[in-house]
Amino acid sequence: MKELRESTGMNRREFCEYFDIPYRTVTEWERDMRHAPDYVVRLLEYYIRMEKMFKKDEDDKI
Repeated sequence: MKELRESTGMNRREFCEYFDIPYRTVTEWERDMRHAPDYVVRLLEYYIRMEKMFKKDEDDKI
């Protein structure tokens, strides 16, 4: 999840606000205390790719 978030160039707070995901939830996903459901990760990846939200130098990493 952290790599996905960083690929957008957003910090954790921006990512949470943009996608309306609680800050604590994303923090726990990134710290491996909990795991995001696979479908959530796939939806976020798809949305980020389709909206071209990734940073220019990260194009090949998503």
